[in-house]
Amino acid sequence: MGMTAPVSITAFPKEDGSLSGKLNVGIRIPTKFQSDPPSPTDETVKIEQRSGMTVYSTQFGGYAKEVDYRSHAARLMAALGDSAPYQRGQYLCNGYDPPMKPYGRRNEIWLLQEEP
Repeated sequence: MGMTAPVSITAFPKEDGSLSGKLNVGIRIPTKFQSDPPSPTDETVKIEQRSGMTVYSTQFGGYAKEVDYRSHAARLMAALGDSAPYQRGQYLCNGYDPPMKPYGRRNEIWLLQEEP
């Protein structure tokens, strides 16, 4: 199976904005394997069905590090203010490019909208 995009990391920020050691990494199973995905051989790997979601998002370039994700997440949260209905206990850090792509990289922060 080739690389899929995005690679999505669910981050759980602490009160001070730093990230806890707990992270969930998700990759999209290609369409041709979705009806019958290969079974994981590692018990810590789980296949999860995600339903549709609505997100608040921001995009940025470069080789993203934790500090970049934290900074862009903080900017997005500040732009939304206190009254926007999003989940505050987590956000998703998404990368769309293989590690060997040097230029034109795409990264995103997603804040999941709270269900009404």
